[in-house]
Amino acid sequence: MVTCHLRYEIDPAQLDAFERYVTGWIPVVTRLGGTHHGCFLPHEGANDIAYALFSFPTLAAYEEYRAAILDDPEARELWRLSAASRCIRRFDRTFLRPALTARA
Repeated sequence: MVTCHLRYEIDPAQLDAFERYVTGWIPVVTRLGGTHHGCFLPHEGANDIAYALFSFPTLAAYEEYRAAILDDPEARELWRLSAASRCIRRFDRTFLRPALTARA
């Protein structure tokens, strides 16, 4: 399994638009074979940092997802929302693997 961790720097004045954007990806990821672990919005502390986590069985499955979203109407609408609202200033994508049991 590979988990994609997204760290967003957002415009706090566009929090509502960002929430629509980031939660809109949950059904897209699920429909295209992934497991979405949630979106995490600012609450206490920094008001311009948010996170999202989702997993795919393999890196190859993630790459298939990346190819599929290019033609996906819901994904395109989410990108339009992001561009129109300018709710995302920048983001970082990190890939993680779970450590669920001790390695021998």
